[in-house]
Amino acid sequence: MDDFSVGWEEWVALPDLGLPALKVKTDTGAKTSSLHAFNIQPFGTESKPKVRFGIHPIPDRPDVEVFCSAPVVDRREVTSSNGQTELRYVIKTPITVGDRTWDIEVTLANRESMAYRMLLGRTALEGITVIPAESFVQKDLSYDLYASPKKKKVKRPLRIAILTREPNNYSTQRLVKAAEANDHVVELIDTRRCYLNIQSHQPEVHYDGKPLPYYDAVIPRIGASLTFYGMAVVRQFQAMGTYCVNTADAIGSSRDKLAAHQILAKYRIPMPTTAFASSPKDTNSLIKLVGGAPTVLKLLESTQGKGVVLAETSKAASAVISAFQNLDANFITQEFIKEAAGSDLRCFVVGKKLVASMMRTSGDDDFRSNLHAGGSAKKVRVTKEERQMALNAAKAMGLNVAGVDIIRSETGPKVLEVNSSPGLEGIEKTTSIDVAGAIIEHIERKVIANKPLRLKKSSK
Repeated sequence: MDDFSVGWEEWVALPDLGLPALKVKTDTGAKTSSLHAFNIQPFGTESKPKVRFGIHPIPDRPDVEVFCSAPVVDRREVTSSNGQTELRYVIKTPITVGDRTWDIEVTLANRESMAYRMLLGRTALEGITVIPAESFVQKDLSYDLYASPKKKKVKRPLRIAILTREPNNYSTQRLVKAAEANDHVVELIDTRRCYLNIQSHQPEVHYDGKPLPYYDAVIPRIGASLTFYGMAVVRQFQAMGTYCVNTADAIGSSRDKLAAHQILAKYRIPMPTTAFASSPKDTNSLIKLVGGAPTVLKLLESTQGKGVVLAETSKAASAVISAFQNLDANFITQEFIKEAAGSDLRCFVVGKKLVASMMRTSGDDDFRSNLHAGGSAKKVRVTKEERQMALNAAKAMGLNVAGVDIIRSETGPKVLEVNSSPGLEGIEKTTSIDVAGAIIEHIERKVIANKPLRLKKSSK
């Protein structure tokens, strides 16, 4: 810091907080630096506490809001210039002045009524010459930087919620570990215990008697039995401005097998011939539409291979269809791809990438390849056509995270199903690929530091 000087007011940047330009006042009479903050929200764990907050970086522009988060290094009692003492959070962050960057500690306080959004104290100015009679000795910046269309994405600790009723299963725990490895905080939320305050000005999700805080992102891991209610909870988080890895509409479409196949057909994505009917009088025609027996019959809300039946003959197919209709159960009839020999591909899509793939093969006495149904798996390299088909299917369904099941037929690959909540255990153990880490990296790319968080305005 030799021969480095600043004026009594300067332009600075706090790059790790997503603040490219701030006018600050230098004050050697104050020991600690102070940064304007509102809606200060602590989160994290006792061993790794963090804090999130908003800032209006431009004094006369309250409409410009940047939201930040940072690790907490301390909480200190600070006495302000008017003699009031308050307990403040202390964070550590790099500061850039001119061509110099160094770490400083800064307390968070509401400086809304102050002319400067930041005060630079003497601890941050050690080794620096302050020239009291001069302003802006170092490089000038501009508030126009906040209007730049190319805003830098700043990696920061995120607050992530996982909607799940199985907190201890493999997929949930892997997502938690992957997030924590990147310094994020994850909270597990039991979907069924959420209840919703639906209002236009401030929608909320309540849990254990109080509203949940704002989350940067929500990862829905919703079981098939809770699809309707789970979609309502995800939709509420979307209304609050939270980034949801998969939206409620996308989850709903993927869970309804009939709707899913109609969407795939709309986008001309190849799939086994599929038929649907309601009247018992149409049974024979239904079987003929898919090429006759053997044929596959699927309940519309089946998962993990449950509710899926292979009818070897037309008579057997008619009997199963009759049974489903007597139970008022909705189902589809689908072409049986004999040459696949009980095998299919599970392609795991995250964002716009296929991150992992495996081939699943059914057990000796079962045509279903699902691992939950006793199938086995091995790592496989998919073709360019299969890769693009998986990406197209996930995109058509509107899913950012999807397990796309593809079957290889004599006429080329065909999509069997698109899963909105695919399990991680089989794909990670088979391929040794960090799929959970890929999901967290996708969230980091999507959650931008200066995105408005729609937090409550602080009262003054």
